[in-house]
Amino acid sequence: MKEEQRLLLLHSSSLFSPPQGVKLSYGTAGFRADASILKTTVHRVGILAALRSLKTQSAVGLMITASHNKVTDNGVKIVDPSGGMLTQEWEPFADQLANAQTPEAFLSLITEFVEKEKIPLDGVQSAEILLGRDTRPSGESLLEAAKQGISSILGAIALDLGILTTPQLHWMVRARNKGMKATEPAYFEQISNSFRCLVDLIPNETKSSKMDNTVVVDGADGVGGEKLEVLKTMLTSLVIEVRNTGKGGGILNDGVGADYVQKEKVVPRGFCSNDVGLRCASLDGDADRLVYFSVPTNSSRKIDLIDGDKILSFILTKKGTENLNNNSHARLGVIQTAYANGASTDYLKQLGLEVIFTPTGVKHLHEKAAQFDIGIYFEANGHGTILFSESWLSWLEARNNELGFASEGSEQQKAALRLLSVSKLINQAVGDALSCLLLVEVVLQHKGWSIHKWNELYQDLPSRQLKVKVVDRTAVATTNAETVAISPPGIQEAIDAETAKYPRGRCFIRPSGTEDVIRVYAEASTQEAADSLAGSVAKIVDRFLGFSSSQR
Repeated sequence: MKEEQRLLLLHSSSLFSPPQGVKLSYGTAGFRADASILKTTVHRVGILAALRSLKTQSAVGLMITASHNKVTDNGVKIVDPSGGMLTQEWEPFADQLANAQTPEAFLSLITEFVEKEKIPLDGVQSAEILLGRDTRPSGESLLEAAKQGISSILGAIALDLGILTTPQLHWMVRARNKGMKATEPAYFEQISNSFRCLVDLIPNETKSSKMDNTVVVDGADGVGGEKLEVLKTMLTSLVIEVRNTGKGGGILNDGVGADYVQKEKVVPRGFCSNDVGLRCASLDGDADRLVYFSVPTNSSRKIDLIDGDKILSFILTKKGTENLNNNSHARLGVIQTAYANGASTDYLKQLGLEVIFTPTGVKHLHEKAAQFDIGIYFEANGHGTILFSESWLSWLEARNNELGFASEGSEQQKAALRLLSVSKLINQAVGDALSCLLLVEVVLQHKGWSIHKWNELYQDLPSRQLKVKVVDRTAVATTNAETVAISPPGIQEAIDAETAKYPRGRCFIRPSGTEDVIRVYAEASTQEAADSLAGSVAKIVDRFLGFSSSQR
């Protein structure tokens, strides 16, 4: 490392002191905490992003957001050149950087890592970091800290793209590295054009049906509502009414947003009995999650929830897979975690689809989906996307051209065009509530379905989730996508014996990634049975791993 570079890093890091007594860990969401303690962390992630860009010789992204967390929180994460999350191999180094207590220790870590990774830290190579933030009040000052970190690496350039949804930044990083136009107008243009193309391909008999083309969207008082106001002006065959846009004095994620709606199963702020029967949707704070809902009666705040499981099942209904049958070269992968409702998995299997399970976490789902020609995943929380392999898209482009020449306007060619349009509408870098909203809406129009018919695809099995405090969460090890506990000895047998007592019973445990608790998930044929099963298994966990067990 050049002396100039070493001094620059020492000086820059001396301006920021890490919070005492706080240990941060880089996970799926990056670093996330109360915004008041994050400046040093964000500064260091700016440096990390510049190193990642130098290592890969590609543009990377840095997003400042805390998604569905409360407004006083914030966070920071890196977007890899593919548009996906930071490679898992770099996460331990991110943790070390964030928690280094002195500038000297910080510099030592960088020096060692740069040497090990052979990163050209000589000022000759350039690095490019695309910056985005959501609408949180703390975002602007944290962005400045990130810029200072980036500028302490010789040859690194920060491009401030302003206020964006998280998926927009992911899309722009991917586009930049594919040689495409990486701007917000380009993003809006691509998804709106793809939506229009799909609408044009709707069969005439369906177009003549009197389906309501209005959707009412809860913007969580965040960046998604703001961006949806722009997007809706570019659409002609869909009417979007946006509530909780962030402009009316509402507080981000406070009684609003996809996370609140999915967990509480009640109407968000700004919705009332006047909305009975309407098709409603909810985004989360940074617009990477989407759920739908309807208000069933005038007298209840309860909702009929359509979560990510049902979005996945809807996209893959029998008619939805006809395009794949017409283009049979595609290897389709349907990816879920153990938290997917068992009724959705049963429904997908009844369609003849193979469902592959992964451990919990977007990075696991995305990685598995990328192994197929078409890989699709949605978590119950509403985060999901569809991935198309480059080789298969090339084949599909050639097939479309061939069909256009030989049988233009045939059903086979329309099927190919639909799939090509979907590949451009969906955000293949990450779950994107805006692009997924348009995809769901065009599929509804294609089928001529109401939200009520959609909701009747299957009935969710009642479920219950609990947390049990334990002495040491690492005492639990799991296998089979976290559905089977292999330690401590005997605990899985006890869980199986309890689960067998309940019709349609299913239960598993898994350790939390951040605290000494074990999470219990249970399903059964009735809510009372699911509650009882979860409670019984929680007692089993406490017996094996709780504080009383450590004293025996």
